[in-house]
Amino acid sequence: MRVPFIKMHGLGNDFVVLDGRSEPLPPVGATVARALADRRTGIGCDQLIVLEPSDVADFRMRIRNSDGGEVEACGNATRAVALLHGRPARIETAGGILEVRPDEGGVSVDMGEPRFEWDAIPLSDAMDTLDMPVAWDDLERPSAVNVGNPHVVFFVRDCDQVPLQRLGPAIETDPLFPEGVNVNVATVENRRDIRLRVWERGAGLTRACGTGACATAVAAMRRKLVDREVTVTLPGGKLLIGWGEDNRVIMTGPASESFRGSFDWGEYA
Repeated sequence: MRVPFIKMHGLGNDFVVLDGRSEPLPPVGATVARALADRRTGIGCDQLIVLEPSDVADFRMRIRNSDGGEVEACGNATRAVALLHGRPARIETAGGILEVRPDEGGVSVDMGEPRFEWDAIPLSDAMDTLDMPVAWDDLERPSAVNVGNPHVVFFVRDCDQVPLQRLGPAIETDPLFPEGVNVNVATVENRRDIRLRVWERGAGLTRACGTGACATAVAAMRRKLVDREVTVTLPGGKLLIGWGEDNRVIMTGPASESFRGSFDWGEYA
C-alpha cells in the first residue's frame, strides 16, 4: 500500500504531512512516526502531522514528534497545514481548537489563551510560574507557560552562548515537569525584539518553534520586558507574536511546501 505525503516546513522546523481527510489512513502510531522521521532511513522530519476529519472543526490535526510521542500543539505545523488548506479554517488539536487565516504575508494562527497555573503547565509542585525559584547550572528563575503544550522560559544575556544541547534534555525530563517540557532560552533585545533558541520536547534542538515563540513572548510581556506585540527571531527566521487585550495570542509567520511523494506503508509500519 503506497501512501502519499507532503513535506513542509515553517522556518526550517520540518514536517511530513499525511492527509487522511478524504481517504482514511492506517493507524499511525509511534513506530510509524519514528521510522518516517528518521533522516537516514526515512523521509526525515521534526514532526509527523496527520490530518483527519473532525466533528467539531473543519478538520483534526494530530502531531507526533520524531521520538514517536504524541503532543498537543505545534505552531509551525499549524501554519504549514493552514497553507496546505488554503483558506481560513478551524483546526481541532489535542490542545484545543485553533483558528487559522492564510494571507499574502504568511499565516496567522489564533493560539488561544495562555495558561499560567502551576497545575496547568503542569508542574509537580505548586509555585509561582512567573518567577520560579529553580535553577539548572546558570539557567535560573524561569517562567512557565502552557500555550497548548508546556514551556519553560529562561531570560539570559546571550541565548546563543547557552549549552542547550546539554541542559535541554536534563530540564525536559526533570521530575518538576511530569509531562516533560519545552525549554526556551531568550534574549530581550529591546521592547519589540526577542532572540530565541528552543530545545523541543521529544525532538531536541530545533530551528524554530511556534509555540515556543508564543510562550516566550507572553512570558516577557508578563515580566513587562517587552510590548504586547514583538518579533521573535529564531535560528530559522522570524515570527510576529501579539497578545491582545482579549487574552488571546496571535502568531503570524511563513510556511512552505518542500515536495510531495509517496512511500510503501509496509516498510515503515
